[in-house]
Amino acid sequence: MTKEKLIRGNIVHLTGDPSVLGAQALQTYEDGGLLIRDGHVVAAGEAKTLMASPEAQAADLIDHRGCYIVPGFIDTHVHYPQVDIIASYGAQLLQWLERYTFPAEIKFADPQHATRVAEFVLDQMFRNGTTTAMMFATVHPASVDAVFEAASRCNMRLITGKVMMDRNCPPELMDTAEQSYEDSQALLDKWHGKQRLHYAVTPRFAPTSSEQQLALAGRLYAENKGVYVQSHVAENHAEVSWVAELFPWSRSYLDVYDHYGLLGDRSVYAHCIHLDSTDLERMHETQTVAAFCPTSNLFLGSGLFDLSAAREYGVRTGMATDVGGGTSFNMLQTASEAYKVTQLGGNTVTALQLLYEITLGGAHALSLQDHIGNFEPGKEADFVVLDPHATGLLGRRIDHADTIEEKLFALIMLADDRVTRATYVMGNSVYSSDT
Repeated sequence: MTKEKLIRGNIVHLTGDPSVLGAQALQTYEDGGLLIRDGHVVAAGEAKTLMASPEAQAADLIDHRGCYIVPGFIDTHVHYPQVDIIASYGAQLLQWLERYTFPAEIKFADPQHATRVAEFVLDQMFRNGTTTAMMFATVHPASVDAVFEAASRCNMRLITGKVMMDRNCPPELMDTAEQSYEDSQALLDKWHGKQRLHYAVTPRFAPTSSEQQLALAGRLYAENKGVYVQSHVAENHAEVSWVAELFPWSRSYLDVYDHYGLLGDRSVYAHCIHLDSTDLERMHETQTVAAFCPTSNLFLGSGLFDLSAAREYGVRTGMATDVGGGTSFNMLQTASEAYKVTQLGGNTVTALQLLYEITLGGAHALSLQDHIGNFEPGKEADFVVLDPHATGLLGRRIDHADTIEEKLFALIMLADDRVTRATYVMGNSVYSSDT
């Protein structure tokens, strides 16, 4: 029988959407405990109450008092093969792909290279408190195997898939419609549903897929229960114009994917910046998800995602780093940039809403809210330990804050990877700043 663990610290999580519930969505226990058995949450509450229970008295006590214990962060869109080109100078989207992305991805023909990069990227995620990710691999099946194998070794919850790309790319990265279908199905059969792993049908974006390939991608999505779709839409004005040239019959960029059956409640599209009201209504109707990628949108000069419009139309959203166009693996830093993007759009977003987007909101975006996202009993025990005094400036600001909301806002605005004291996946430590 597995022995229980009791994690002691300042428990902070959300039980619902703050845009609906307001401050009532926040649940905190300043001297709290998180009781875990077999990698799942048994209870969260006041430490003294939990410690008086027979179960907790026999548990291993892990003391993180003085730190916040929050659910593990969820990144809804990231490119693991692009880590080596992060922070590359001076290009917008289409030039970025040609100058940096495609040359980097060609290297993933080497399975050993893919393995080394996959292990490094997951280490970086854990160092920054991310425990779940929806991730792009490359066109090479070995790139999918490499990152799934790395995730399986630590029992991480991961969604990924082979990029489908049969035109408008270097020959070394070009597959065919039929081969991409066969490779994707084989990888799906091998990995989907194993441990905490999920497969995503992954056309890179409409310009690099023929109509036949997009049709086969839609077929994969329809034929395989529980799989995901991930791609990009409406990131950049030049990209949108290019799609209009390549698909002259379509009403819009989003309409291309809709035509081939690639919208739905497990479909996640990065960026969604340059969409009109009809597109947003269609995303709501199909429950398609928009991945908000603030650091890459700013870095590549693509535009500002309108979070308030997405909420007005009822579009499901998640937060995403979009490394390597994005400039940080840290979801707190990503949330900080999202606040600034929203400010530039003439709106605002609260600390609770930002925390929701990178925890429970991210779980809802990936249809995983029954498994992760907060500390409700039965949920998987993925969590991160955050040190509010990790830096002198942060500690000083926290000490001058009056409310938990104010402290959380300061933490989001001032955090970097030094804030992460430890990261746990299914109740097991996968990162500690002490080692």
